[in-house]
Amino acid sequence: MKMSTKRRINTIVSEIILIFVSFIVMMPVILAITMSLQTPTEVFSFPPKLFPSSFYLGNFPEALKTVNMGRLLLNSTIVAVMITLGKMFTGVFAGYAFANFRFRFKGILFAILFATLFLPAETVMILPLFLIMKKFGWINTYWALTIPFMASATNTFLMRQHLLTIPKDLEDAARIDGAGPMVYLWKILIPLSLPMLAGMSLVNFVYAWNMYLWPLIATMSDEMKTVQIGVKMLIDAESANNWGVIMAGTLIALAPTLVLFFAVQNLFVKSLVRAGIKG
Repeated sequence: MKMSTKRRINTIVSEIILIFVSFIVMMPVILAITMSLQTPTEVFSFPPKLFPSSFYLGNFPEALKTVNMGRLLLNSTIVAVMITLGKMFTGVFAGYAFANFRFRFKGILFAILFATLFLPAETVMILPLFLIMKKFGWINTYWALTIPFMASATNTFLMRQHLLTIPKDLEDAARIDGAGPMVYLWKILIPLSLPMLAGMSLVNFVYAWNMYLWPLIATMSDEMKTVQIGVKMLIDAESANNWGVIMAGTLIALAPTLVLFFAVQNLFVKSLVRAGIKG
């Protein structure tokens, strides 16, 4: 009885701490929502208001109109989807090859691939990457924004580690039934890996959506810029520091990633649980 009471108290204390920490983490988002629903007068009122007195929605259409946010959202969606699909495709097949096939220099190649995880790619490789894209004539195009990021050592590593946990008996049984390597991958491994694939897809999409430095360098015209650059353009455009409009634009940029997270939340949590159990 005492152990049960002690465990219940520990659970309650843990939940209170987690709620408090979550509230602190969510404070910037709460502040952004509050400011986006306030008029310019309310935004600069003192003391600051935690909740708006009236839900003013005029900041959102103003943000969309000021920097053509619709076009920037389209660009970010195209870039994020293409990068995510490319990374998933290359990651699944490369991970499958390293986990299930035998070939010469397999260990050395994987070690080299793993070593690339320690390179700060967006800073070390950005100049040579820009020169390569310029040589191809891809600057200010979707090709420059997507092609260099369609392969991922991280995805390959995670997929390999995940596939190594699947019993080899499944592969032997599939081979006895006449299934080749591609049928085994498509019919057996991919259905078993859906939670892992969902988690990887979410992380890849958020990474591609939030890219800032490379799109800033690789795009010249406003029509090709992404939504993260659009937020900075919105700050520059609002010379009067209308933070209601700026925060509205920030929430517009944030919304797609939140929608995607809630759409695949269950699969994402399952992938984390499985990774924790197997790790």
